[in-house]
Amino acid sequence: MTSSTRPLLNRRLAEFGTTIFAEMSALAVQTGAINLGQGFPDTDGPEEVREAAVRALRDGRGNQYPPGPGVPELRTAIAAHQERRYGLSYDPDTEVLVTAGATEAIAAALLALLEPGDEVIAFEPYYDSYAACIAMAGGTRVPVTLRPHVDEGAGFRLDLDELRAAVTDRTRLLLINTPHNPTGTVLTREELTAIAELAVERDLLVVTDEVYEHLVFDEAEHLPLATFPGMRDRTVTIGSAGKTFSFTGWKVGWITAAPALVSAARSAKQFLTYVSSGPFQYAVAEALALPDSYFTAFREDMLAKRDLLAAGLADAGFKVFRPAGTYFITTDIRPLGTVLSEGGDGFAFCRALPERAGVVAIPNAVFYDHREAGAPFVRFAFCKQTAVLEEAAERLRKAFTR
Repeated sequence: MTSSTRPLLNRRLAEFGTTIFAEMSALAVQTGAINLGQGFPDTDGPEEVREAAVRALRDGRGNQYPPGPGVPELRTAIAAHQERRYGLSYDPDTEVLVTAGATEAIAAALLALLEPGDEVIAFEPYYDSYAACIAMAGGTRVPVTLRPHVDEGAGFRLDLDELRAAVTDRTRLLLINTPHNPTGTVLTREELTAIAELAVERDLLVVTDEVYEHLVFDEAEHLPLATFPGMRDRTVTIGSAGKTFSFTGWKVGWITAAPALVSAARSAKQFLTYVSSGPFQYAVAEALALPDSYFTAFREDMLAKRDLLAAGLADAGFKVFRPAGTYFITTDIRPLGTVLSEGGDGFAFCRALPERAGVVAIPNAVFYDHREAGAPFVRFAFCKQTAVLEEAAERLRKAFTR
């Protein structure tokens, strides 16, 4: 044991502690509750993709260290995907980097591009690794809050005036997430145009987390920020196989960007994991080449699950913000009118929910710097089997309706 009175944990990480996902997942195990907290599917993705991984293992491909930037087959497939889907042309050798999931891609980009004291603007609520990675890089996070739209159930929206006002001479980077976790907001063409114009005007770098690119619903459309004027060479775009193909444990993500940005991110990434997911990289290369029918069926399946859980939550008394993307639903607990929801304390609600209803959710406040702004909001994941969602909806109805 050290005799020093100095805390063991680096002060940059001291505020974060154990993630809320670990706490809520442990509660699910303890109580036998249905876990709609952490966003992982409860079924595997396409059989042909799984078999591609088995084939790579048997053929000895990727069982040793793969190339630092990723195996050529996957980098080529990522570039082809960006070209086919969005008309974005990337050189597989200099403009694509394979990472250990999107989380490492975020970490590598921020560690590479930030100096201590640089300000990073991110939309709150935000995925919890954003704050930790900004802190590890020595940056200062500047939240711009997405707020519920005035129209009933219309979701959360960005205030562009607030975004512009947040930019200072110390702003280095915009960290954009669309489709947005946890609110399900999908930024519109008009919003993305304004963001692009701001980035060009103020000469800002942009990191865009687009891992839910294939999960957009209704009239929403995913538009990569890199396709907007002036953004191709200042944008780091992040993608993920886990979200699109339901193999989250494989941890295969990627970056596409101009050569200088990829080189910078690779400089940081080589001292994080160096390389990862060898045989799985070959399988994901085949997955990205699946026909459009796969992506359509995947989206339609999630849309049906969204509507099922949204209806169940509304029947139970929650105010439901119907997501335009991702596989999460944000709700407001205050209309429930129970002791459990009094005061709009999402943390207390979620800690009590497994015993009360046999369901686990996540309090959105954990994704906010301004905790009070997110206090009454609670997130549920619908990337589960239909029967599981039906049972969860029934448990919630029984718990909160009379």
